[in-house]
Amino acid sequence: MTTKAGPVISSDSHLEGPPERWVRRVPAKYRDRAPRLIHRPEGDAMVIEGTGLVENPQDMYAGRTPANWRPFDLKYENQPGTGSGEQRLKEQDQDGIEAEVLFASQVHGPSLWRNIGDDDAYLAVVRAYNDWLAEEYCSVAPDRLIGLGVIPWTNVDDAVAEMEHCAKLGLRGVVLGVFPNGKGYPTPEDDKFWAAAVDMRMPLTVHVAFNRAGARASQPKLKYPVEDPDIMRKTAGRTLIDRVSRFGLEPALSLSQLALSGVFDRFPELRIFFAETRLGWVPFWMENGDMAYGRNQPWSERYMGFKPLQRLPSEYVKDHILFSIQYERTGIEVRHRIGVDQIMFATDFPHIECEWPNTASFVEELYADVPQHERRKILAENVIRFFHMEETPLGRRVAACAHAVG
Repeated sequence: MTTKAGPVISSDSHLEGPPERWVRRVPAKYRDRAPRLIHRPEGDAMVIEGTGLVENPQDMYAGRTPANWRPFDLKYENQPGTGSGEQRLKEQDQDGIEAEVLFASQVHGPSLWRNIGDDDAYLAVVRAYNDWLAEEYCSVAPDRLIGLGVIPWTNVDDAVAEMEHCAKLGLRGVVLGVFPNGKGYPTPEDDKFWAAAVDMRMPLTVHVAFNRAGARASQPKLKYPVEDPDIMRKTAGRTLIDRVSRFGLEPALSLSQLALSGVFDRFPELRIFFAETRLGWVPFWMENGDMAYGRNQPWSERYMGFKPLQRLPSEYVKDHILFSIQYERTGIEVRHRIGVDQIMFATDFPHIECEWPNTASFVEELYADVPQHERRKILAENVIRFFHMEETPLGRRVAACAHAVG
C-alpha cells in the first residue's frame, strides 16, 4: 500500500500453517520426533514429544469479526495467513501491505519444538524450518516475504552456527527465544554470539520477551557477582533486576536483563528489535526503571557486587532497542519519548490484533496528524534500515516514494 507518506510494511506478522510443509526436510531418523498435525472435527491440533495434544488456539482471527470468532477449535484450512507464499502475497495486496517481517508461529513454533528431548533431533527440526523458510517460502518474493530464521535454544555454539547458516541462506534476520546460551538469563558466554552478530551485521529480534516457561521459570533472572543466600533471603527476591523491571509489561524483564548485563557497553553497535511489545507503557517503565536503578544500585554493589553501569537503563533502551507499534493511539502519542527512529509499524496478521483486510483505512486514520517524515519512518523506512534492505527492490521503492513525497 502506498499511503500519502509512502509504502506500509508490517514489522511483525506470523507464519501459521501445517508443519508437513517443512518437516519433510527433517532427516528420516528424526522425523517421528518432529511436530505432527492432527485433523479433528472440532479443530486442528499438534502432537510432539514432551507434551500432550496441543490444540490450535493461535488467535487466527484474520477476516473474522468478534461475533463469529472463538479462540479455540480452529482449523488451518482456508484460513488467511496459513497458505503458500503466493497466497500470502495476495493477502498483502488485499490488506494494502507492501511486505511483512515473518515470525514463526508462537504456539506451534520454537517454544513447542524445544520439547524434543534429543538435542540432535531438535536441531534438525530447527534447521529444516529455516531451510524451508528461505528456499521455498520466502524465495517466492524475497523482498516482500521477509523471513526470520529461528535460533536454537541449546547453547551458544549452536546459536552461532545456526545464525551463520541463516546468513548463508539469505534470511534477513533471526529471532531469539531465549538468551544465546539457551537459558532465561544472560551469561558471559553470550558475548560470543553478540560479537558474531555484530560482525555479520545480522539483525536480531525477540518476539515479546525471552521465554521463561518450564525449567527456565526457576532459573535466576540475573547472576550477581556475590550471591549470598542470606542477602537473597533478606531481600525477599526483590533484587536490582526485579526492581528495575517492575511496573513494566512482560518484555520489561528481558530489556532489563540486557541493560543490566552490560552487553550494550561491550557491544555499542548491537541493536535488537522487540516485536509485539506494545508501546504506550515503555516511557513510564523507563522513567521508573531509572529511578529504581539509582536508588538500588548502591546497596546492590555493597552486598551483591553489582558494579555501576556507564549509563541509565533507559538510555540503553533508547539507543539499542526497537519496538513495534500496532493500532495503538497511545503509542503514537508517546512516540517522541522513545524516538521515532526506534518504532516500526506491525499488523500481527493473521492473529486477533490484525485488522486484515482493512489495515489501509486504519493507518490513514491513526496517522492523520503525524508529520509525513515521521510516518514514513514508522510505516516503512525503519524496517528497511534495520534489516539492511536499502539496496533491495523494496528498499529502492521506499526511498523513491520518500523522495517523491518530500
